[in-house]
Amino acid sequence: MALTRVHYDRINHFLPEQRGNVVIDHFTFLRALQYMTENGCRWRALPKEFGNWFTIYRRFRYRIATGVFDRIEKELKTQVIDIKGIKAPALDSTYVKVHPDGTGAPKGRGIL
Repeated sequence: MALTRVHYDRINHFLPEQRGNVVIDHFTFLRALQYMTENGCRWRALPKEFGNWFTIYRRFRYRIATGVFDRIEKELKTQVIDIKGIKAPALDSTYVKVHPDGTGAPKGRGIL
């Protein structure tokens, strides 16, 4: 499901005001995050249409640190409409691709 302006308008007030010479707007930033979660790509593999990958990464880290996404999630949970018995949304990490080194598995020692 693609992020639309209607979706964006519901959460726009949670995002900090953009100051200075901003090249990537909030809508493009959120679309880049959506692309990453849908395709499981690395930051550096983001298409050029989203802008500089490092700018998006820094914004993501800042939004996480300041709790912006937590406030958005809390607000969206209050706006959920009961559709076919669904009472609340839940984020499931089973669809996110993770490199084997990122799972916390012990490293191989090799053959002695």
